[in-house]
This record gives sequence, C-alpha cells and structure tokens, in this order.
Amino acid sequence: MKAAAIKLILVSLAILAAACAHENRFKKASPEVQAKTNMQLSIEYMKLNQMAESRDAIERALTQAPGSAEVQMTAGIVYERINDVPKAERAYSTMYRLKKDDPNIGNAYAGFLCRSGKTAEGEKLFEAVAKSALYQTPEVALTNAGVCVSTTGDLVDAERYFNRALAIHPNFPEAMLQLGSIEFQRGDAAAARDTVQRFLAVNPPTPEVLWLGFRASRKIGDNSGAAAYARRVQAEFPSSEQAQMLRSGIDR
Repeated sequence: MKAAAIKLILVSLAILAAACAHENRFKKASPEVQAKTNMQLSIEYMKLNQMAESRDAIERALTQAPGSAEVQMTAGIVYERINDVPKAERAYSTMYRLKKDDPNIGNAYAGFLCRSGKTAEGEKLFEAVAKSALYQTPEVALTNAGVCVSTTGDLVDAERYFNRALAIHPNFPEAMLQLGSIEFQRGDAAAARDTVQRFLAVNPPTPEVLWLGFRASRKIGDNSGAAAYARRVQAEFPSSEQAQMLRSGIDR
C-alpha cells in the first residue's frame, strides 16, 4: 500500500477516534449540559434554515431539561418558525410559568401573545415588563407594546407608546422608526419626514428609515428629496428589499 494511502487511513482513524471520544464525553455529561448543547445546535440549524434538524435538536433538549426556561423559549421560537402553533404556545407558556419574574422572559412571552392575536394580553404584559425594576430597557417593552396595538389599527395608542419610549430614550431607533411610520399612516407625511431627519441625525441609516424618507418626501411633493433618499437606499443597501422595490418601480 502506498504511503499516501496509509497516511490518509491513519488521519481518518484519528478523526473517528476524536469523534468517538467527544461522543463519549457528551454521553457522560449531565442532562442540563446535554440540553444546552442541543439547544445551541438547534439555534445554529435554525440560522441555516435547516428547520427539521433544528426541531429534532430542540426536542432532544426538551427531553433532557424540560424545566429550563431558556430551552422552552428556544422551542417556542422553533415551533413558531415551522408554524406548529399549539406546540409553540405550550413552550412559550411553560417558559413564562417557569420564570415569570424575569422581565426578559415576560417580554418574549408578550411578543408571542401579540403575534398570535392576543393583543390585549400582550399589551398588558409589555406594560408590566416596562414597569419592572429589574428591567433596564423599558423603552424596548414600550416600543413592543406600540407595535402590538398598531396591529389592531389603534394608531393613537401606538403613537402614545412610541412617544413614551422616546421620553425615556430620545434616540431609540426602533421607536423613532415606528413613530415615523405611524405619522405616515395617519396622513402626516411632513411629520414623518421630520422624524426620519431626526433619526438620521443621531442613528446610523437603515433601509427602512430611508425608504420612509423616500415615501414621505414623495407624498409632500419634494421630488428632489425623494430622489436623494432613493439614491441612498440603492447605494448603501443594494441588496435590501427596499432597493429591490425601487428597481422594480414600486413606491408603495
């Protein structure tokens, strides 16, 4: 047998031995450690959009550590991604029951409630999270509450939440963007463009805010301003959905 072939076999055997050793260490680990490993594996599969593998990994983690709020939250996200609503609801509610005093967990559960149509419950929980002394970013929960109620068409309440968020953190980008969007929806394109300009003065640009600036400028008849925003979208975010819409002649 040639030396090169022998070397290849030896390398393959070394890799196999290392894999077996890793597998043996994994089997000896506590269920909690195994669950964390499978949870991380599920997240990595989800990033690759390999959802069957992600589901299998998180279900192993659920078997190993059903009392982990983090595992239950990841399971909720995975099941929601594959549109298995009953299992997602069970995982999220279990997560909240296990760690309801954690405002980050409350924020995650409120988000699910809103996405599943239970907006009143979600809004109430976002309010509670924002008031928690343990929660260090109440502007996030208030902005989430505004997004939640806006799905019902209640633009007045939504705007109130965004302004409350901005009273706490005046430059919070998501609240500024959402406020501008609400202003545009209720027909005040001039106010929306002012909000875009304030956003860009204190935050890095995003395709969403430049798109809003483009639409607001067009609405008030400022064609040169609209063209400037359009150029920025295409130059700075050429792969964005907004740039694609501009190339397709869509300006909704």
